[in-house]
Amino acid sequence: MSVNAEERSPAVKLSLTTLSAMVVGSMVGAGVFSLPRRFAEETGVAGALIAWAIAGAGMLMLAFVFQSLAVRRPDLDAGVYAYAKAGFGEYLGFFSAFGYWASACVGNVTYWVLIMSTIGAIWPALGEGDTVLAGVLSSIGLWAFFLLIKQGVKEAAAINRIVTVAKVVPILVFIVLALFYLDTDVFAENWGGADYAGSLFEQIRGTMLATVFVFLGVEGASVYSRHAKRRADVGRATVLGFLSVFAIFASVTIVSYGIMPMSEIAELRQPSMAGVLEHAVGTWGKVFVSVGLIVSVLGAYLAWTLMAAEVLYVAAKDDDMPRFLRRATADDVPVPALVMSTVLVQLVLIITLFSDDAFNFALDLTSALTLIPFLLAAAFALKISLLPDPLAEGKATGRVLTAALLATLYSAFLLYAAGLRFVLLSFIIYAPATVLFVMARREQGRRLFSSGELVICAVSVAGAVMGVIALAAGWISL
Repeated sequence: MSVNAEERSPAVKLSLTTLSAMVVGSMVGAGVFSLPRRFAEETGVAGALIAWAIAGAGMLMLAFVFQSLAVRRPDLDAGVYAYAKAGFGEYLGFFSAFGYWASACVGNVTYWVLIMSTIGAIWPALGEGDTVLAGVLSSIGLWAFFLLIKQGVKEAAAINRIVTVAKVVPILVFIVLALFYLDTDVFAENWGGADYAGSLFEQIRGTMLATVFVFLGVEGASVYSRHAKRRADVGRATVLGFLSVFAIFASVTIVSYGIMPMSEIAELRQPSMAGVLEHAVGTWGKVFVSVGLIVSVLGAYLAWTLMAAEVLYVAAKDDDMPRFLRRATADDVPVPALVMSTVLVQLVLIITLFSDDAFNFALDLTSALTLIPFLLAAAFALKISLLPDPLAEGKATGRVLTAALLATLYSAFLLYAAGLRFVLLSFIIYAPATVLFVMARREQGRRLFSSGELVICAVSVAGAVMGVIALAAGWISL
């Protein structure tokens, strides 16, 4: 049964523990199992250490931004989307909501690709998750999860909390075993990178989208702020979740360099963590990591599907998306938003069949789509730290201002690191979304665009046209 938002039962309330599990569960997914190969393709130990220092500091600043905004603007729900709208208007707020939603959906594609690639090690017909059979099986799993999540947010969140604990254990075991089998000579040989790597700056730049991908979910508690029992728990869960996973991600990357030459790590099939442990302890290590990966990825998929639907639902509730997306069941499940999310994942799954490297393509596109919402959220925090905001609670401290400034600069640097290819591909996805914005405005009987919004629309359409031309001409590829 579907009911309007005003008639629904009160939103399910989540504790600090559950919110923290949502953050950890969202971040610890497909990305961590792909880190050894992704980093070995770009850089050595020195570059990896610097890259993690930059990514860790930048993402910590973003975590502080979400923490401070949760306290200073408790009136804003749905995190990333709400901050962009409050700071820079409805159209950019709409783009932030759509981009964040689209990134969550594209990110979910990486989970299915990686699962099929893992099984493909013993069932060659699945390839590296990019064959037709892999696409069919992924589609079956996709719609099976749709039916599970449709049963209710409370039940899905409880499953995620259990899965979060179950999936962290294999990763910690990998780190301990890798330390035990670490070869200092191999580690030393991998220190400076390899002949195929460029300058140190280029090596570090090449890892940035991967670090963005694995840290996606740092804003998870903020997205679910309307479900928090206590508003202060949103910020605490964000920082606790971030610090926990940062240590895990950096450790997985660095210890791998002590097991195999980086040129060999770079040639491993994904999930590369399985290949690294197999080299150290034998076949059982590969099986152990593979099982852990499947549990981890399914848990992350659950959390991200929930968050994707939540963003569309709240945007529709605020009249920034068409009204049909605000409908939800009595069990607090926004079914139309969930259907739309599942359909986009299905479409991108089909597109990956035509990509040369399905996993890395989906990973990088996910990261690129997230950069604009992150940049707008950080810029909003900077704005209300520098300029008076009558709705903000308390004054901005020097710490809050510094975090907002550094987070803004870091997000801008990530756009540069993404490169023109993924910026143009992002425009191809962003521009058509304006149709939803127009639908919402027409439902309200409002003017479709202000003069400033027309400029933004023109820029997005021009970027999309350039992207299509670049694809057609072969200047960029999938």
